[in-house]
Amino acid sequence: MWNEMTLQLLASAFWETLYMVGVSLVLSLAAGLPLGVLLVITAPGHLWPHARLNQVLGAIVNATRSVPFIILMIAIIPFTRLMVGTSIGTSAAMVPLTVAAVPFVARLVETSLKEVDYGVIEAAQAMGASPLQIIYKVLLPEALPSLISGSTITAISLVGYSAMAGAVGGGGLGDLAVRYGYERFRTDIMVSTVVVLIAFVQALQWVGDWLASRTDHRQS
Repeated sequence: MWNEMTLQLLASAFWETLYMVGVSLVLSLAAGLPLGVLLVITAPGHLWPHARLNQVLGAIVNATRSVPFIILMIAIIPFTRLMVGTSIGTSAAMVPLTVAAVPFVARLVETSLKEVDYGVIEAAQAMGASPLQIIYKVLLPEALPSLISGSTITAISLVGYSAMAGAVGGGGLGDLAVRYGYERFRTDIMVSTVVVLIAFVQALQWVGDWLASRTDHRQS
């Protein structure tokens, strides 16, 4: 049975996780979306072919993605302290969460934009549209359902990362599971944390699928 104290702990940890995931998602989308666009338009034969820039950006994205999150979180502690003044706590955890998610978002955006039929881009070019107009009025709108699905995947990945961050002092449900569930042998809290995480992920997936279907003009 869940007593009042357990419910309070779960509620507090859930809001910490929601805060971490929400802010990290917004920041990673803000940085990852333009990075993904650059990866696409600088590719050979695209709107703004620039082989050297494309190679450098691709190498940076691949290098960041190849570092396991737990190692990345420790490696950038000085940067985390510089940004938020501490390396422990919910706000501190958002720094490595964002850094880890940006290249992930960039690759998802790149994949989504590459799915857009290039014939649509050529038609826009024939009508005199500038590269910037093509990006905002053709590429992004056409790829919107896929971009929303990619954002959903990112949000769910951040939930998992946030639980890992909680295990080393980042707060949230991961911290609750370790400090109360594991270290104090509270099986009820451990199970409750898992149930809340599963429900949270299911809700994120449902919302993401609904938004993607609502913006998919092919189904209208």
